[in-house]
Amino acid sequence: MNKHDPVTREYPFTLRPLSAEDGGGWLIEFPDLPGCIADGETPEEAIAAGREAKAAWITAMRAAGRDVPDPGADPTAGYSGKWLLRTPKSLHRRLAEQAERENVSLNTLAVTLLAQGIGERAAHR
Repeated sequence: MNKHDPVTREYPFTLRPLSAEDGGGWLIEFPDLPGCIADGETPEEAIAAGREAKAAWITAMRAAGRDVPDPGADPTAGYSGKWLLRTPKSLHRRLAEQAERENVSLNTLAVTLLAQGIGERAAHR
């Protein structure tokens, strides 16, 4: 195994569950390799399928005479997960009241709403 060959090199990936609407299972994506994704019923199956997809992606790029990028750094590096957000007082109140009704923290509600919004936007692309 050649550690300099992109096919055998380790590339960072993200792994996330798919909704029932999307067929269920798990999705793996390689941020350094645009469009390189795979899925599987379990995380392990998705990772195995991802290895095959990565090799096919690299082979296709080479066949097309295109460069294959080197593995990048951790895609979450430089992101602490914390930032300060200013909102109008009326929005703050509505969010806090909704969080109380749902018996969750304001932070949990806000993160959930943001994640849902990003998911909906991505689905419409």
